[in-house]
Amino acid sequence: MPSDGRAAPALWSNAGVFEPVTALPDHLRDAEGLWFCLRRSEVLVRAGDGGPEVPAGAAPPITSHTETLLLGVIGGHMPVWGVAWDDEPPAGHDVVDLRRLYGQIPEQHWILAGRAAQLLTWDRTHRFCGACASPTELTEGERARRCVACGHTAFPRLTPAVIMLVERGDEVLLAHGRQFPGRFFSALAGFVEPGETLEEAVAREVREEVSLEVRDVRYFGSQPWPFPHSLMVGFNATYESGEIEIDPEEIVEAGWYKADDLPPSPLGGMSIAGWLIKDWIDRVARGEVTKPEPEPEPEPEPAPSSGGSIWDRTAR
Repeated sequence: MPSDGRAAPALWSNAGVFEPVTALPDHLRDAEGLWFCLRRSEVLVRAGDGGPEVPAGAAPPITSHTETLLLGVIGGHMPVWGVAWDDEPPAGHDVVDLRRLYGQIPEQHWILAGRAAQLLTWDRTHRFCGACASPTELTEGERARRCVACGHTAFPRLTPAVIMLVERGDEVLLAHGRQFPGRFFSALAGFVEPGETLEEAVAREVREEVSLEVRDVRYFGSQPWPFPHSLMVGFNATYESGEIEIDPEEIVEAGWYKADDLPPSPLGGMSIAGWLIKDWIDRVARGEVTKPEPEPEPEPEPAPSSGGSIWDRTAR
């Protein structure tokens, strides 16, 4: 849960809580379920009265598909499936890119679509062993593929990344990364390196990208990010020292901004970057963010004595 009290989207619906499972109980063999059919990054939806809907039923709405994975069960009675396919959508259905689908279907369904996308990609790209190149097969009782020859086991890939909003009193640091089209700013982010903590990754990424030092690194919240298989871990951090010097290979522009003068940037919405920025704006509005104390003026150096040094006076 983000630190502002906003509940991260939970995997449940009116039908109950989602539970990830790899084997379907016998009493659910013929149960109607939700079908997340993906053509790579495109999700199959049917035209509903209120907009796009995830297909539901006892069978998928498509007949030609390459792989079907059980994702889990909602409320103990509704199976949730992921299906990989490459054909044209059937009548009454369409495909929508996973990113664009956000906000068009219930948020819990969008998260499950992301889960399906990650697991289907993992399943497609791990059909052969990375150690000996022999075929692999799904294992029972866990989400894994095991090599039939050497026994090497591959689990779904998950890449942790940190995203951090650096605060300096009533200002925050935002940057225009080279990955953003147009002039668009966001919080700094980067992947966690082997052998470092999340907090160390925050400090290192800020140092590498804008040459600043931070302190008081505080956990904010996390978000699964299926583009392609990340877990975004959000933090707040406090400016410590340094002047902004960008890494031109990563950053186009970076600067300090006040809440009433932000550049184009996310605010709430689908990503944890927007949640971080909105949380900070809300704290500013509540008066919980204070301006930094001004640095004291340096004391002037004393004027030289007209009588010269003590050695001069002694010499006289």
